[in-house]
Amino acid sequence: MTTHDRPDLPPTERANDAAQELETRTTAEILELMNREDARVAAAVGACLGPIGDAVDAIVERLRKGGRLIYLGAGTSGRMATMEAAEAPPTFGVADDTVIGVIAGGSGAVKAAREGAEDDVQGGAAEARRLEVGAGDVLVGVSASGRTPFVLAAVGEAASLGALTVGICCDDEAPLAEAADIAICPLVGPEILAGSTRLKAGTAQKLVLNMLTTAAMIRLGRVSGNLMIDVRGTNAKLRERARRIVAELSGAAEPDVTAALTETGWSARAAILVLSRGMTGAEALAALDDGREANDA
Repeated sequence: MTTHDRPDLPPTERANDAAQELETRTTAEILELMNREDARVAAAVGACLGPIGDAVDAIVERLRKGGRLIYLGAGTSGRMATMEAAEAPPTFGVADDTVIGVIAGGSGAVKAAREGAEDDVQGGAAEARRLEVGAGDVLVGVSASGRTPFVLAAVGEAASLGALTVGICCDDEAPLAEAADIAICPLVGPEILAGSTRLKAGTAQKLVLNMLTTAAMIRLGRVSGNLMIDVRGTNAKLRERARRIVAELSGAAEPDVTAALTETGWSARAAILVLSRGMTGAEALAALDDGREANDA
């Protein structure tokens, strides 16, 4: 019996009938096959927009009250989780502890595989306790198969501590789908390399994580139109982006834009208040810290 005939296996571990005898195929044939399989991912995620929307609304509700968004996974899923969390502060200007990424095995597992860490049940529960997860938080467990012990333990512990839990996996009958308050299960089917979930499953997870963070931050007012008004100007590229945003939204000339950004430590939102309200940089930053004017810039 081949693995594609094994209903006892999760979909992410089964063989893909379209990918038999890969070693006999030409480069063009391999790439065409991968491209056809990848085309299934967006549709699979599209079928999950309902629960994704429920998760976004829950995240927004809790972040508005000072809660946190925690992404947690192992292996490829953990790398997706930590990467998504790392992008939130520079893109949306949130505090470093607002969106948190956790990977089984610690930060070193981002660069070097620590496959055994995904089986660490005690470690998963300990991460939820270490972060002092509570009722105001959302913990998103990410696992391609939905069976990763580290993730299941973390989700279970977070739930016992009162947090809202979300599960992202590629099997709607997996334990994670049953354990989470909100289950997001894009059914991408078997990979062309059986079990290599860095492929379609990884792509699906990345798309869902993008949606959760981006939609939540839009709902929280962290953009203006389609512009990153809370971008952090921490390098040359981002400072240039901040200049463009401030110039477009304020209509001010370039020298005034740069002066306002410099005065506000390269806060685009604060610089707009300086230019549009006649505030000093300190006044604009204080207004934003107090929550005043945040949606007026």
